[in-house]
Amino acid sequence: MNNFDICLVRASLSDAEKIWSMQKEAFTKLFEKYQDFETSPATEPLERTVLKLKQSETYFYMIQFDGQTVGAVRVVDSGNNSLKRISPMFILSEFRNIGIAQKAIKTIEEIHGSKNWELATIMQEKGNCHLYEKMGYRTTGETKIINDKLTLVFYQK
Repeated sequence: MNNFDICLVRASLSDAEKIWSMQKEAFTKLFEKYQDFETSPATEPLERTVLKLKQSETYFYMIQFDGQTVGAVRVVDSGNNSLKRISPMFILSEFRNIGIAQKAIKTIEEIHGSKNWELATIMQEKGNCHLYEKMGYRTTGETKIINDKLTLVFYQK
């Protein structure tokens, strides 16, 4: 992994608009490519981000690199050794492909434990699949067709 540090800062309700704005920016190209009106984080209303931040089992973290917020990750962790979920995680486009997502995953696993994780990503996005597989996640064999361009693939660790 690259030799730099990131920092995860727990988000609060006052960060909702910033998270929502970054999420829209980070997912817009994927939305334009796949036209997934029902599932794309790019089309979620601000109220949905606010609701997520209010959930007791939700931990939203701002991903900070070099003094600026470059993305966010939401962890759903209800405790009791139940499955934890990453949904969503995003890095702004100008900060991708330098290892920030890997370090963010490593850090959330240090905070929430390294076992009992699940997530879903776009099967057609090979870079996303490669990232999660490199981090030790394995496909469950389950997929969900969203439309003729997009299929979600499910992972566990």
